[in-house]
Amino acid sequence: MRTVDLIAKKRDGGELTAEEIAYLIDGYCSGDIPDYQMSAWAMAVFFRGMTARETADLTMAMARSGDQIDLSGIEGVKVDKHSTGGVGDTVTLVLAPLVAAAGVPVAKMSGRGLGHTGGTIDKLESIPGFCVERTKEEFIRQVNECGVAVISQSGNITPADKKLYALRDVTATVNSIPLIASSVMSKKIASGADAIVLDVKTGSGAFMKSLDESMALAQAMVDIGSQVGRETVAVISSMEEPLGSAIGNALEVKEAIKTLKGAGSKPLLELCLALGSYMLVLGKQADNYEEARARLNDVLASGRALEKFKQFIAAQGGDPACVDEPERLPCARRRIPVECPSEGFVSSVDAEQIGIAAMMLGAGREMKDSRIDWSAGIELRKRIGDPVSMGETIAELHFNDTDRDRLDAVRQRVRSAFSIAGAPPEPRPLIYAVVTKDGVKTWTE
Repeated sequence: MRTVDLIAKKRDGGELTAEEIAYLIDGYCSGDIPDYQMSAWAMAVFFRGMTARETADLTMAMARSGDQIDLSGIEGVKVDKHSTGGVGDTVTLVLAPLVAAAGVPVAKMSGRGLGHTGGTIDKLESIPGFCVERTKEEFIRQVNECGVAVISQSGNITPADKKLYALRDVTATVNSIPLIASSVMSKKIASGADAIVLDVKTGSGAFMKSLDESMALAQAMVDIGSQVGRETVAVISSMEEPLGSAIGNALEVKEAIKTLKGAGSKPLLELCLALGSYMLVLGKQADNYEEARARLNDVLASGRALEKFKQFIAAQGGDPACVDEPERLPCARRRIPVECPSEGFVSSVDAEQIGIAAMMLGAGREMKDSRIDWSAGIELRKRIGDPVSMGETIAELHFNDTDRDRLDAVRQRVRSAFSIAGAPPEPRPLIYAVVTKDGVKTWTE
């Protein structure tokens, strides 16, 4: 078998066998296949695509390239959740205790943020004392005892994906649906999930900007799940504006606490209830979506989800008192308002620009080794559809050591992210559709 022949085969529109795909991934990981040949193959995939079977075989080859976590020691059906990334996306902090309190074990490995998208691990580390490192034995024991554990990803999970993604990043081959889908699903499968619920974002603050692209990615990932025996559901949700009103690590923990108390962002809560309902169905804790939704509402209203959040924090060494006293969480020394430049109604909020602005204040990483300021970020005071007056506060910046020039640039970026119109905009859906193995269902709630 020769690499050049496989490149040519894919270049000419051919379908690679499972053995040929395994040869490419194994050879690239071992160093036998050089970057220049693998980049040529990735470019061929970019233009020619892959079949569902090829994409599934690529996913499993990458999953087998490193550690595969065995979660059989955890009782019940393990349902993992993955988001394709966004701004103010505080879902995991709310969803994990909510679903765990309803009886579905949550054994989750999460990542850190890079660029304008926040990372769950960074958010959890803003809780005083919270430890994101656990041995496999500690991880499994905690899920069995507490119902939920969220830890940082192992350094040897899907090394093939890490190496291939780094290559795609510098060869203009990132935006390939089969390569994105296999990247996401290989990590979920290697992490031991029995079933998977995907939150596929679409809009200005998402990786996939158009609904068509997001639908294609969702379908590809659900197809992979079906091919490899993991029941998978994908929810297509909007990232036209930040999901929550808080953007920044400790700020998002505070919003998660408010949401679990029933007083947080309505879009955030709505999406958590939708995703959580599918997790309960896949986790065999409810027979259908309606039953699952009612159960989650009961768990939320009774306070059991909030108590589970406290238990989860304490189990990983954090200070559970911060749930009742959020002022214990990191707070920025300075806050300044961003004023509305005109009168009217908020017609759009560019989520990506808000995320970049929060990163510039220290809430995210401009480079891999950038240090996070847990207290920095942005709180939105207005959302799409809200009426505004000239000079009214539309957002508040939280920061510590930002120089004047950068602060002025951040204020201008945030102000420019808000578009003001003379009339209210047409309502936009939070959720567009749900993709399952049975097809696409347009969201009607």
